[in-house]
Amino acid sequence: MKISIILPVLNEEENLNDMNAEITSVVENMDVEYEIIYIDDGSTDRSFEMLSSMREKNQNIKIIQFRRNFGQTAGLAAGFDHATGDVIITMDSDRQNDPNDIPMLLDKINEGYDLVSGWRFDRQDAWLSRKLPSKLANGLISKITGVKLHDYGCSLKAFRKEVVENIRLYGEMHRFIPAIASWMGVRIAEVKVNHRARVAGTSKYGISRTFRVILDLVTVKFLLQYSARPLHFFGGIGIASGVTGFLIAFVMLIQKFFFGIALGDRPLLLLAVLLIFIGIQFVTFGLLGELMTRTYHEAQNKPIYMIRQAMI
Repeated sequence: MKISIILPVLNEEENLNDMNAEITSVVENMDVEYEIIYIDDGSTDRSFEMLSSMREKNQNIKIIQFRRNFGQTAGLAAGFDHATGDVIITMDSDRQNDPNDIPMLLDKINEGYDLVSGWRFDRQDAWLSRKLPSKLANGLISKITGVKLHDYGCSLKAFRKEVVENIRLYGEMHRFIPAIASWMGVRIAEVKVNHRARVAGTSKYGISRTFRVILDLVTVKFLLQYSARPLHFFGGIGIASGVTGFLIAFVMLIQKFFFGIALGDRPLLLLAVLLIFIGIQFVTFGLLGELMTRTYHEAQNKPIYMIRQAMI
């Protein structure tokens, strides 16, 4: 087995040497080939120089340097694109993830799982600014996506190569990889991992990212449930709106012709017309979405199913 370990890096010069030494010590005591892929995500400190020095001493280290800061999702996507291992492991470069947990992740993969996600059950972060928002977000993500994990935000994960080959990341979707991969029917496990307090450098995350998580969650929910059938989403809203508008208009027509109630000065008439037009628009959006979906799948030959194995 060959493993690829992917670490996005952003201004972590104080942590890189110690982190690399820990990882190397662990993997060289395992019966595996390995590569360590560092993605320098536009660091402005000496991170790249230190990575270059590390590579001179160990040719199993690969370095990808971005022209500017593109974010963690882009860093992981670049790592996935350049990884050659049978199993891909992702982790942070700030030393809060423990490399000694890598063998445990691989053991789970060898049990037949396709994706193993870490759970920082004893998280060493501030409660109010990090642990509480994370707990609320994890509960919300699990509820909406249907993929129940305690810790979506843990970077320490292991994937079979074929899982990441079929995932296209953009925006800030890296935290939703298990939910996105669930469409493929992958077998997902969650294991408790050690989490350590940050001893050097500064955190790159703040409470503001909670709002971005919520917006990305809406996108993921739509992609999981309606990406192949957008008319079911837009059409449902359109039909509900249109039917409501027609019912209001129908009741008002009965009032007009049978009870002599005037319609010209009633705001309810405008509401009925508005709802009908909104309904027509949403159904139209759904039909356009269907056309775009068909073009997308046919132009890129994107599969609508995933096969685990075939004996033919």
